[in-house]
Amino acid sequence: MEPVRTPVAGITVTGRRSLHRRAYDWVLHWAETPYGAGAVFLLAFAESSFFPVPPDVLLIALVLGARRRWWWLALLCTMGSVLGGIAGYWIGVGLMETVGRSIIHLYHAEAYYERVSVLYARYDYWVVFTAAFTPIPYKVFTIASGAFDMNLFGFTAVSLAGRGARFFLVAGLLRLFGRPLRNFIESYFDILSLAFVLLLVAGIVILGWVA
Repeated sequence: MEPVRTPVAGITVTGRRSLHRRAYDWVLHWAETPYGAGAVFLLAFAESSFFPVPPDVLLIALVLGARRRWWWLALLCTMGSVLGGIAGYWIGVGLMETVGRSIIHLYHAEAYYERVSVLYARYDYWVVFTAAFTPIPYKVFTIASGAFDMNLFGFTAVSLAGRGARFFLVAGLLRLFGRPLRNFIESYFDILSLAFVLLLVAGIVILGWVA
């Protein structure tokens, strides 16, 4: 099968026509409609509990098309994601054995989910913040947070901090530096976000030693 190229809002992507590819293209097409802002909110909501395509894809396209609205788009993305995370939390609380396990099975994340219980025991809220900020599957952690009975207020607070930091950082940098930075972020987002978390943890450790 030949690769497909899909130009949307100045972005050209190349890949094979798989289910994930079609979902990716479908997400990007909203940047060419008047409903992009609403779409990024709903996408962020859905991605936090079950949808496979991260909202960054649409957020980047929208900010490049309306750079003065970067903060509003980042806010919509953050609020949608946090509310979606709360929905995932309640799936873990009341529907873990049915809906929750079906979602985890869909992404072949059963073994990953089992490891989450160990991570919670060691790192508590930090593991949720890390999942909220980085490419780690946030949806697995939102569902697990409910299943493991994490405090809802604490879960919401760290989700807001992690998701807000991620989306405002991406949108703010795009506002300042535009399209060249977009190419850099798309190529190295995983590395950049993980590096940020490592630096944050290192800073906290150093402050603990100083104190």
